[in-house]
Amino acid sequence: MAIHYHCHHCGTKIGSIDKASIHSESLGLHKLTDQERLEMVAYDSSGDIHITAICEDCQEALERNPEYHQYDFLIH
Repeated sequence: MAIHYHCHHCGTKIGSIDKASIHSESLGLHKLTDQERLEMVAYDSSGDIHITAICEDCQEALERNPEYHQYDFLIH
């Protein structure tokens, strides 16, 4: 089982964790609401977890340009 992080806005792979066993509490997933979990966490047929987050570049772009929040996808 692996956990893969991808940016919601640009699709960039942020990173992966390859670990046989990991608890959701250590990842902070238990702090998500049910709606947030539905939007941000997906499981594939091999048991891998895919988490949608935000990369540093997109975070900086959103901080500099708050109007970008209206867009689902950013190109940088």
